[in-house]
Amino acid sequence: MPQMLALVLLLIILYLGDIVSTRTKAWIPSVFVCAVLFLLGYWTFFPVDIVARAGIPNVVAVMFMYLLIVNMGTLLSVKELLRQWKTILISLAGIIGIIIITIIIGYLFFDRNTIIVAIPPLVGGIVSAIIMAKGAADAGLDNLAVFAIIIYVMQGFIGYPLTSIMLKREGRKVLQKYHAGTWSSKEDAKASLESKEEVTTDENPMPHLFASIPARYNSSYFIFLRIATVGFLAYFCSEVLKPIVSVSPFVLCLLFGVIASSFGFLERHPLKKAGGFGLAVMGLMLFIFNTLSKATPQMLIDLITPLVVFILAAVVGMFIFSIIVGWALKVSKEMAFSIALTALYGFPADYIITNEVINNLTNDQTEKDILTSHMLPPMLIGGFISVTIVSVVLAGVMVNMIVGPLTPIN
Repeated sequence: MPQMLALVLLLIILYLGDIVSTRTKAWIPSVFVCAVLFLLGYWTFFPVDIVARAGIPNVVAVMFMYLLIVNMGTLLSVKELLRQWKTILISLAGIIGIIIITIIIGYLFFDRNTIIVAIPPLVGGIVSAIIMAKGAADAGLDNLAVFAIIIYVMQGFIGYPLTSIMLKREGRKVLQKYHAGTWSSKEDAKASLESKEEVTTDENPMPHLFASIPARYNSSYFIFLRIATVGFLAYFCSEVLKPIVSVSPFVLCLLFGVIASSFGFLERHPLKKAGGFGLAVMGLMLFIFNTLSKATPQMLIDLITPLVVFILAAVVGMFIFSIIVGWALKVSKEMAFSIALTALYGFPADYIITNEVINNLTNDQTEKDILTSHMLPPMLIGGFISVTIVSVVLAGVMVNMIVGPLTPIN
């Protein structure tokens, strides 16, 4: 198969996934459509190395991972996180619930490796799923590498409708209080105003560490150079620490991205500013679905039971723990559970679902503003904490716990 034909076929699949997701208002996730089409392709006429033939071999995908995770770190606003401390605690409670219930249920029915591979994708999204899939594949566990990706693909089917139901109930309660004249939205308005101020200040032509350099020198190459430098430092530190403790370079990429952004070495969302964000995401998505080349129909049948059990266990765990912590912090159970559910999909699904719910609840602009300022910031922060931060750290730690078929357990 020629390179450009392979690339065209893969991009058709990605675009079809987007079309279905848009037409169904994200109720059918694009990743599910893409996964099904990739499987059909691999089971019919796709060569097993179609992604590499299209121009995304493993080394290129790993490069994209370094760039994207550093970029994720720059999106962290410490100020907004401090303001949303209740959201953070509820999100962490949901994650703890996922881990505890999943381990309890997992040890009753499945082996140690299956549990280890399942947890990080349940807590997060694309990056944690890739880390665990790569770790399982490196350990010679191809079925678990596929399992990590399948969890990422399927968990949205539970998360999307549940979140929509919870947010609708929360939104109706808020509107009832607003109509009765008992709703106070001062804190929500303040948070929204400060968020807007932060967005405007983030659009500087140069990060402040390079403020003395004319903005015309901040070319795409300079931005890529700074991102790659941070990624290299993360890799170097990971190698230095190896004799003492094994730390995934991807975890350090996230941390170093936060530090680089805080000290003015990187601007917020540098990949987008350099025009490379879409390409990097495309490459990473193709890398994800490339794992499905190892999936056989029998393997998928064998994975159905652990898939259903782990996703249901995760939902039960986050429900119990988020409700308890939400009650202690005087946050409604609907809002608390919605925040915890963001672990199943993250951004941009959290943004899309929240806006869809708001638009379905009211056509009045004032009411939309009230609901947006009340529900959107905690939903975005909840997804950021679970998917962007905790899941990457958790995957970086747990990937070292995978034991291959010939590796003895210490």
